[in-house]
Amino acid sequence: MLNFVHHIAIICSDYEKSKYFYTNILGLDIIQETYRAERQSYKLDLALNGTYIIELFSFPSPPPRLSRPEATGLRHLAFQVTDIKNIVEKLKNYNLLAEPIRIDEITGKQFTFIADPDHLPIEFYEK
Repeated sequence: MLNFVHHIAIICSDYEKSKYFYTNILGLDIIQETYRAERQSYKLDLALNGTYIIELFSFPSPPPRLSRPEATGLRHLAFQVTDIKNIVEKLKNYNLLAEPIRIDEITGKQFTFIADPDHLPIEFYEK
């Protein structure tokens, strides 16, 4: 049966902008970067704390996401954080404004959202 989630694939519209966001702002580590000339596409494998989690792709002229966040398909990508208020403050250094911090009515934990360069919802969820 299933062991664990191997990775999450994301297609971006501006490769350099998304690469910067996921590596410099969110702090993911590059495992491998590959340019596939036949597809005019980059594939960037990213890790969090040594674990492979995201496959970032670029393709020529990908269609935009139709709506946010309740479109069919992936709703958002969530990261667990220890100090949500600290994350929100650090994001301000990159001119990224988080939504107001909310409380999960089921767990009582704090959470908030930002958007990546292609407006994919990114959630930060309190440990």
